[in-house]
Amino acid sequence: MNPGMSSRMSRDYLELAKLSVSFDGFVAVDQVSMSVLPGELRFLIGPNGAGKTTVLDAVSGLVAATGSARYAGHELVGRKVHRINQLGVGRTFQTATVFEGLSVLQNLDIAAGSRRTAGTLLRRRAQTPPEVAETLETIGLTDLADAPAGVLAHGQKQWLEIGMLLVQDARLLMLDEPVAGMSHEEKTETGQLLRRLATDRTVVVVEHDMDFMRSFATSVTVLHTGKVLAEGSVAQVQADPRVQEVYLGPGYSAEEAEAVFSGAAESTIRTGSDGSN
Repeated sequence: MNPGMSSRMSRDYLELAKLSVSFDGFVAVDQVSMSVLPGELRFLIGPNGAGKTTVLDAVSGLVAATGSARYAGHELVGRKVHRINQLGVGRTFQTATVFEGLSVLQNLDIAAGSRRTAGTLLRRRAQTPPEVAETLETIGLTDLADAPAGVLAHGQKQWLEIGMLLVQDARLLMLDEPVAGMSHEEKTETGQLLRRLATDRTVVVVEHDMDFMRSFATSVTVLHTGKVLAEGSVAQVQADPRVQEVYLGPGYSAEEAEAVFSGAAESTIRTGSDGSN
């Protein structure tokens, strides 16, 4: 690694300190503190209502927060959403937001902030901008560049949305349930994509799919009632009795807890994808 890249990676990390969010007196996020470094695939897990998505909302400026959320040396709390985006912070949502009537290439072109009018965006260019071509290859959609985004498979739409962040040079990627509704093959390809992206970016993933988490997380933070309950490697959080009790309730054996976290009883963990996180 060259000195310039090493210096950048030493700065481009996410640091939360006593981050809190309240809605009309209800504390959704309660003094959450954590650090996420480039090279990590940090998963945020926890039951519905634990505050996972709200943490992403606070970091990206979508909800008011107190405490501190710093990325690359910049304080994010109190900044407008577009200002936070300009600092290299990007996020996806549980439902992919792409322009379904436009081609994959046009979606990426628009996201790249190209200085083109609406009319010229709809016309084919003689050459694809290098950053767009590179992103198409990264997300595996080069062969579908001219296809309407609306015909993409569910997983491919998620990859396109991630690509729309990449062409904006987002260095902090926050993804909200990126594999919900995906096939096993799509989940595997998504995990491999995130692993590649995490080599030089900071990546935070909110996820309910325990099997996906076990396969690709390098570190895990468990939230419960808006607070950090546990943090560490996958093995460490799985073995934590507090985490087992939150997911299963008291009185379960270590073997039963292992069965749940291995995905054999994922329906017990996934209490529903109603958007309450």
